[in-house]
Amino acid sequence: ESPQRQNMVEKGNPFIVGVLILGNIIILMCGIALYAETVWVTADQYKVYPILGVSGKDDVYAGAWIAIFCGFAFFCLGVFGIVALISSPLHTKYLVLMLIVYIFECASCITSYTHRDFVVSNHRMVTKQMLTFYAAPTAQGRELTRMWDRIMMEQQCCGATGPLDWVNHTSTFRSFYPEGLAPWPFLCCKRDANFVILSPEGCRVGHVDYINTKGCFEHIENAVNSYTWGISWFGFAILMFTCPVMLLAMYHYTTL
Repeated sequence: ESPQRQNMVEKGNPFIVGVLILGNIIILMCGIALYAETVWVTADQYKVYPILGVSGKDDVYAGAWIAIFCGFAFFCLGVFGIVALISSPLHTKYLVLMLIVYIFECASCITSYTHRDFVVSNHRMVTKQMLTFYAAPTAQGRELTRMWDRIMMEQQCCGATGPLDWVNHTSTFRSFYPEGLAPWPFLCCKRDANFVILSPEGCRVGHVDYINTKGCFEHIENAVNSYTWGISWFGFAILMFTCPVMLLAMYHYTTL
């Protein structure tokens, strides 16, 4: 065994070394979990990205891409931290790299959470966007129309806050379909097990037995909240654990 390693073993507190090894193992496992979680977010399982993209407030996804890098980096640094405990020249490199990744992860958490607030607390923005782009013959219009059609069909909801969104406000949809013919999209109509409209006429007149009265904003809100939990709150929990591990590592290395 080299004199340098013998010296480190003599000076290093075995309890602190054990805690640091355990801490770095937890960090590397959390890093893999964060990586997987944020890959799920960027895959957009709820398919609500068009709403954030058109509004220009899609930094929830930007935070996810940063967190993908940070998750993989935390995994690598967890392994590197264990190696650094037995190799003196690596101490400073480990702490500097960990601090850099820590700052990036802070940016990811803050970015995602602040832009989540913009969407979740602003149903009027979502409603206005829907009324503007739904049925519009543009690339953005077609994308948002497909998204709203899918959500209204799958979630059995209508509009952002309810069917009256289409009646109480001017919309692109209304410029193509007169109120007497289609007061709201027929995807708002209740359907049987074969997805056949129960009663087109009952739906047209707004009979509660034949139209979905629930708005879709709740589903959109839950989707964005789920994404933010994965990026911001889980990321924040990792940061809260990593901070004392870094401080303990600094103490340990300064006493060698």
